[in-house]
Amino acid sequence: MYRKIILLFGLLLLLAACSEKPQPETTFKSYMKAWEQQDFEKMYNHLSEKSKATISKEEFVTRYTDIYEDIQVKDFDFTYKLPEEETDYKEEDTPQFDFNAKMETIAGPLEINHQAALVYEKGEETDKWAVKWNPSMIFPGMKGDDKIQLTILKPKRGEIFDVNGEPLAANGYVQEVGLVPAWMKEDKEEVKETLAELLNISIESIDKALSQSWVKDDSYVPLVTISASDQEKIDAIRPLNGTKFVKKKARVYPYKEAAAHLTGYTGPITTEQLEERKDKGYTASDIIGKKGLELVLEEELRGEIGAEIFIVDKDKQRQDLLAKKEPVDGKDINLTIDISVQALLYNQMLKEAGTATAINPTTGEVRALVSTPAFDPNQFVLGISLSAYTALQEDPLMPLTNRFTRTYAPGSTFKPITASIGLKTGAIDPAEEKAIPANNQWKKDSWGNYYVTRVKSSDTKVNLKEALVRSDNIYFAMSILDIGEDPFLQEAEQFGFGEKIPFAYPIQASQIANEGDIASEVQLADTAYGQGQVEMSALHLAMSYTPFATKGTLLKPVLLKEDEKAQAWKQDVISAETAELITKDLIQVIESPQGTAKEAKIKDLQLAGKTGTAELKKSKDEKGTENGWFVAWNTEDPSLLVSMMIEDVPIEEGSHYVVPKVKSVFENVFASQ
Repeated sequence: MYRKIILLFGLLLLLAACSEKPQPETTFKSYMKAWEQQDFEKMYNHLSEKSKATISKEEFVTRYTDIYEDIQVKDFDFTYKLPEEETDYKEEDTPQFDFNAKMETIAGPLEINHQAALVYEKGEETDKWAVKWNPSMIFPGMKGDDKIQLTILKPKRGEIFDVNGEPLAANGYVQEVGLVPAWMKEDKEEVKETLAELLNISIESIDKALSQSWVKDDSYVPLVTISASDQEKIDAIRPLNGTKFVKKKARVYPYKEAAAHLTGYTGPITTEQLEERKDKGYTASDIIGKKGLELVLEEELRGEIGAEIFIVDKDKQRQDLLAKKEPVDGKDINLTIDISVQALLYNQMLKEAGTATAINPTTGEVRALVSTPAFDPNQFVLGISLSAYTALQEDPLMPLTNRFTRTYAPGSTFKPITASIGLKTGAIDPAEEKAIPANNQWKKDSWGNYYVTRVKSSDTKVNLKEALVRSDNIYFAMSILDIGEDPFLQEAEQFGFGEKIPFAYPIQASQIANEGDIASEVQLADTAYGQGQVEMSALHLAMSYTPFATKGTLLKPVLLKEDEKAQAWKQDVISAETAELITKDLIQVIESPQGTAKEAKIKDLQLAGKTGTAELKKSKDEKGTENGWFVAWNTEDPSLLVSMMIEDVPIEEGSHYVVPKVKSVFENVFASQ
């Protein structure tokens, strides 16, 4: 009995010893799990001693980490198949297990089919199976000194065109100017002096460039980049001994200042932008939209990058291609902008501080978005100098400020909106005359020292038509009090106040009051003629006149040619009768000898419009500045409506300073048709 117990105990010990014997499947599964989790340090721990002798842990971890980060590995997945039957491995065996690895990379899906071989190793404390590693375990085909190389395939940036196909932002060329020392002759000092003057750089900067450590006699040393269209400068540089031109691809803005704030410009991506877009395939060498439509439509214009992942040998010779994704070129953007109208408006305003919008009032298509003064976006592509940029920043007229995205007090151009609301609510009877004080001042007893004034007039009885024609502040102040605050605010919402403008280019929302509510009767009275806290963008003001052309519908502004035209922003804002009545009155603003815009009258062209002068001052007694406005459209061919504002107009001229500029635009547009 005792003997049987001893034999049984021995058998159990033998079985226990067998069960504790390491199995290669266990090591393989642990190695693969670590790989799938990208725990490269744990992977290294499973390598054979012979494999570890070929690569240190630090080098192993760094190599895998860098490769996987560079090619942006994600969605990593392993599958493998182990023997179904238990195998009794001998120590001299080198079992191999097939595996399949799939991953997504910057170059698309990458799949690996390979084998892992294991060897048995005896240790001081325990024996183990270890992975027999070599570089082909990273990617099949790799050898000892091979590396993984990633090449980014850049898409062609989409271009921006106007409604007639004229390029506003195009993929063109610039000319890089440099020197080749071996080509320079005895007149090199004179050449450097002339170049410095022509290129607006210092002789010291030229000498510094030429003295760089890498420069040899036959080296080309780049200095600056100039516009390929600057033929006068190119012709002056070309004969100089030692000079060389290199043609380079670049973004080009043919209309320069005229469309600068609309198109914006591109430039090298910053560290901050790269961090924000790290998951979108951007690299440190990328060009990105910085301002204007280049920034607003960056995603569409940029396209999708492609990439290639391949093995290169120690001589940097390309070997196996592992994955490739073709780039997708950016989308070309076709706008409703008509660059001829854009340029006409810009040329009328030039260095004035102001903004203008042109639209088709029956379709909502935006024909022009102008902000002045402006800058040449090509300067930023070429590399604007610090002095030139500082000059732009310090210019009191702020040429870097995009005024067409901002809001301003619209002054009396707001009165047609007040009239529309008054007619809709029944608070205004167009035939009824209001009694206006002979001294051209009016106030309620509760207003203290505050009063409303109007342009001097001898008329003491004024109806709606006369109030619009002569721009009578008192008539509209009286009318808005009859309407009442709540009904007025409610109806103003139908004109789009207080909400985001549905437009492809972000424009600041217009407002009736800072906090949404009108604080007093005085503020309500001032609101009637576009003062108080009323603020509108030039675009929104233009759109607010579309109900007069459409017989009641406030249209959405349209910037992209592909978008649907004549879309309603708000339906039935006013009745067709109201639209017709106010349009007739606004025609008389121009046609009548008493009209505030009579200077805009054009033979054989019937315009309707409204002037506005917004006073910018803190009190009645203060001498402030004035912004001049004029809105007008062609009523017989309603394909063009222009809204223009110029800041700080001469006090004695007010809106009359703006009227001739808008008139000139209509004369040019319709004279050419």
